[in-house]
Amino acid sequence: MKIMQGFSTRSLNLRCYPGFGGLSALLALISMAAIGAGAARAPDSVTLTDSQLHSIAVARIAERQFLVQREAVGNIDFNENASVQVFSPYQGRIIRAFVDLGDEVKKDQVLFTIESPDFLSAQSNLISAAATLVQTDSALARAKKLYADKAIDQNDYETAVANQQSAEGALRAARDAVAIFGRTSSEIDHIVATREVDRALIVKSPLAGRITARSAAPGLLVQPGNAPAPYSVADESTMWMLADVPETDSVDIKVGEPVTASIPALPGRVFAGKVTAIGASIDPNSRRLTVRSEIKNPRHELRSGMFATFFIQTGDSVQSPGVPLAGVVREGDGTMSVWVVGSDPHVFTHRSVKIGLQQDGYDQILEGVSPGDTVAVDGAIFLSNILYGGAT
Repeated sequence: MKIMQGFSTRSLNLRCYPGFGGLSALLALISMAAIGAGAARAPDSVTLTDSQLHSIAVARIAERQFLVQREAVGNIDFNENASVQVFSPYQGRIIRAFVDLGDEVKKDQVLFTIESPDFLSAQSNLISAAATLVQTDSALARAKKLYADKAIDQNDYETAVANQQSAEGALRAARDAVAIFGRTSSEIDHIVATREVDRALIVKSPLAGRITARSAAPGLLVQPGNAPAPYSVADESTMWMLADVPETDSVDIKVGEPVTASIPALPGRVFAGKVTAIGASIDPNSRRLTVRSEIKNPRHELRSGMFATFFIQTGDSVQSPGVPLAGVVREGDGTMSVWVVGSDPHVFTHRSVKIGLQQDGYDQILEGVSPGDTVAVDGAIFLSNILYGGAT
């Protein structure tokens, strides 16, 4: 029996206890031994030997700053305010594609060229209208001279004037029709002067960024707005973080609150931003709300679709005692506990605590210990096993 450790039944002198039989005296001594053992060690304490003590690390509890925040999971996405699908504004076939998937492009850089029947027709009409104006200008000049010499009547003269004015209007309309296809005034003048039709219609990038998708290929027939777009371009200097916040936490989140994100694909990195938009409704299947924040991505490390864990700060930080995670033990009944050491470094006392937030490898302690207490920060589970008979 453990309670009799240190005692020998051979040394018991039962005759010292008059009025008791031999068995009664023995039970009395056992009871006294039990009382002595209880006085030597409280039922919630563990006393370690010097060799056992080497496996325990202790530290003094200090106060730490804990952020009041909500945790959620989500993913990285392109900033839709800085990304665009580049469609051809005109129907036609792609002649040449100049950039590939993943290429960096500048604003107004040529992405692809197409051959459009409408563009060819507009240029032909322009050349014809320019020629007609030259002819009517010449006819009007002759009519003016003849009318001055009384060689033609007024009706013939007015007809020449009307024809010239109609030709001027037709040329302006033809120039506008070509300008719709992106040609400048000087380029239109060049078409008129050379009487040469340009087959290639240029489509440029509307912004600087990276090519994120490509379906363009020579010979491909494209039409305005028909998916898929020949190219997609995104400015990746900023990205969106889309967090799926539990319904129970959604009421605490406001636009403008700080957000940090950790990315499993980029261990050790922390990305910061702010909440820029909050969804209007809860997803009926997941019971979660989408919260969007914008984050800077100067090194273009983040990729759309990356999984992320988000921490959204919902209040001012609080100062509380903090214990390393390894120093807090979850007991079998679900309670949390720590092991406190006093003046005797060999004696550890089991103490239940109430924990709050968990950040940066520390548990926030709300009740049970105070700053300045010394606790086991490594080996706490070993102490609990000894207390409950799982280890010696």
